[in-house]
Amino acid sequence: MPEFINGLRLGELFYEEAARPLLEEHFPSLPYSAAMLGWSSEVLGYDDAESRDHNWGPRFQLFLTQKDYEERGNEITQTLARELPREFRGYSTNFRAIPDDAPNVVLAEPAGAGEPVSHKIDLETVEGWFQHNMGRPPGGELTAADWLTFSEQKLLAFTSGRVFRDDLGLEAVRQRFHYYPEDVWLYLLACEWKYVSEEEAFVGRAGFVGDEVGSTVIAARIVRRLMRLCFLYERRYAPYSKWFGTAFSRLACGPALAPLMRAALNATGWRERERRLADAYEAVARMHNESRLTEPIEAKVSPHGRPYLVIHADRFGLALLRRLEARGFPPTKFWVGSVNQFAASDDALTDARLCRALKVLYE
Repeated sequence: MPEFINGLRLGELFYEEAARPLLEEHFPSLPYSAAMLGWSSEVLGYDDAESRDHNWGPRFQLFLTQKDYEERGNEITQTLARELPREFRGYSTNFRAIPDDAPNVVLAEPAGAGEPVSHKIDLETVEGWFQHNMGRPPGGELTAADWLTFSEQKLLAFTSGRVFRDDLGLEAVRQRFHYYPEDVWLYLLACEWKYVSEEEAFVGRAGFVGDEVGSTVIAARIVRRLMRLCFLYERRYAPYSKWFGTAFSRLACGPALAPLMRAALNATGWRERERRLADAYEAVARMHNESRLTEPIEAKVSPHGRPYLVIHADRFGLALLRRLEARGFPPTKFWVGSVNQFAASDDALTDARLCRALKVLYE
């Protein structure tokens, strides 16, 4: 294996040094945008040497106008297949798909002698990419229900990575989706606190009756909710489960809060678990007060009627909800949050049609 290089950087070099000269030579008047977008580890900045075993290598996306995509797309693909180098920076530019059981997985492997390369310069249109991944075109008015049924992982995919050249205004479309509008953001914060409030007393109650497994599971669910609140307060899209913890560690609050989350997860008994969770609760509550989104709320745990320590998370949710109601935000009668807050399946959240069908919840 050649020396590891971050896949996003490899893709940019591949475009600049191998593909761009060919496009200028064979299609000198072609308007296009070139980029690496998506939810792959290299686009998000999490790839390492192990990432190279599949869906990794010299590649990028070439965005065309609809007219050029329809009339010249096949010619462009075939020209690149004939003219691209068979290897770039020590990595094969030829990819083989794995059929049937893994239709979206490709492996980099050398092309046969005399064969054109099966490259991974994927031809797209901006509208087509967005329609396929988000279930709607990128233009037009966006309602709160639209935002609440977008997969957060796909919003992250579209706004991560890098645009190498931009004749078609791809970056301007990306900026439109850089983060949730303020009302939607406040609603998501309110609902996340509400989900914490549903279970915060159960860590102690389950432990009190001897159910340490149940107490641990509930604590883990709450820790995840607290981590999601941190993403929200820092206005960062959260990735799906594989990279969730890695991304959390890179938040501004990550170095201080990650040890608190680990301590709560590693506690061996419910009383210690409750104390460790209290530290995490109070830290996130302080983040809320520092945001100045509502009047300050006491960031201290106290008993929940019964002798179990909680942050009384509903106080934060209700304060945010009152602010939203004053602004006339439509879905405040529902506390379900976005699809990313109540759906647990990554497969479901990557199904754009299913997510869009859930708009009925907000109507």
